[in-house]
Amino acid sequence: TWIVDSYTVVFAGLLLFAGALGDRYGRKLLLIIGLLIFGSAAAIGLFVTDPDQLIAVRVLMGVGAAAIMPTTLSVITTSFPEEERGRAIGVWVGIAGGGAILGLFITGLLLEWFPWSSFFGLNVALAAIALVGTIAVVPHSVDEDPPSLDIVGALLSLVGITAFVYGIIEGPEQGWTDPLTLSALGLGIILGIAFVLWELRLEHPLLDPRLFRNRAFSAGTLTITMQFLAAFGFFFVALQYLQFVTGRSALEAAVALLPLPFILLPTARNAPRLAARVGFRRVTPVGLVLMSIGFVILSQLQVDSSYWHFVAGLVFFGLGMGLAGTPATTAITSSLPMEKQGVASAVNDTARELGSAFGIAILGSLLNQGYRDGMAEAVVGLPPQVAERVLGSVAFTAAPELRTLGAAGERLIAQGLAAFVDGIGAALVT
Repeated sequence: TWIVDSYTVVFAGLLLFAGALGDRYGRKLLLIIGLLIFGSAAAIGLFVTDPDQLIAVRVLMGVGAAAIMPTTLSVITTSFPEEERGRAIGVWVGIAGGGAILGLFITGLLLEWFPWSSFFGLNVALAAIALVGTIAVVPHSVDEDPPSLDIVGALLSLVGITAFVYGIIEGPEQGWTDPLTLSALGLGIILGIAFVLWELRLEHPLLDPRLFRNRAFSAGTLTITMQFLAAFGFFFVALQYLQFVTGRSALEAAVALLPLPFILLPTARNAPRLAARVGFRRVTPVGLVLMSIGFVILSQLQVDSSYWHFVAGLVFFGLGMGLAGTPATTAITSSLPMEKQGVASAVNDTARELGSAFGIAILGSLLNQGYRDGMAEAVVGLPPQVAERVLGSVAFTAAPELRTLGAAGERLIAQGLAAFVDGIGAALVT
């Protein structure tokens, strides 16, 4: 979970500050710096040898990504006229969502023939291509009257988010009443409150809490956060289901998710047109309801469920995310003036990444807790080292080596897969 979330937590914590940096020093310059950091970190990742090194590389990549993402959307919103901006944002939302699945597919292809770290090479190549395109094509834009930088606010948001996510991830392992877990959760809440109070004192805050009085801005931000909490939590548990429970390889798991971009991309592209016709207030709730229906269907998956059961849930999920995502993003960016598009874009991306970080942490913790509870009795009598590994990961429980234990090994595998699927169902219903 930390390998996945270390990137997302740093990403989310620095986005607002990165948006302000882009407004102040130039969005094109920040985009170039972000791509250089991201590509360099990925190049280092080619040579890592243990999980701690991998987490550190992911943190550095998160720093680069924080400089990249708000800049991409703010460049779009400052480059297109108002009548075309909704369609441009629709393409951006569709690519952002569909690109994640296509990335999984390409990575799955790499893992069929190359070592696990080869996907870092893909990131290096993509960063290099984007860097060339940025230098050649992206226009220069900057806030003509930039405010002073809010470094204190940036630190409060980063440390507060990190502490709270730490508590959520470590809860199932350390125990929810463990002093370390409670301290991390408490620190996250305290720093979150301190961030709001600090921002209210400043003349030019990193994020003015008063912006959320604007109903379109606040509704769009909340909608984006909830969408990505659900979506990335789903991706986190779905990939494990496809590989550990159904026995698919990394490539086969990615192929199983391929229907999603073909649903998400056209839906996201046409959502602004539909929202303009019937209203944001109608399109977005329909999208969220469709996502919920998809998760209810997916929560009923069993160890022996057919692939078509999985696809049925995926269709509703893709339709819902495509309908809800673009109108929500448009509501955020259109509610602030042109010279604050860097901040608007950063808020949009912060909502996305904060939702993603919490989704991975919360659904991952629910899955972990459900799996450990389901295996508590099954590990009684096992050697302590084996019991610890069984409780630690379904990857060990589902490994072919346990079959060498005969009937006892088969029972342990069956119990492990059942407990894992129960944990997935609980996480998705939540």
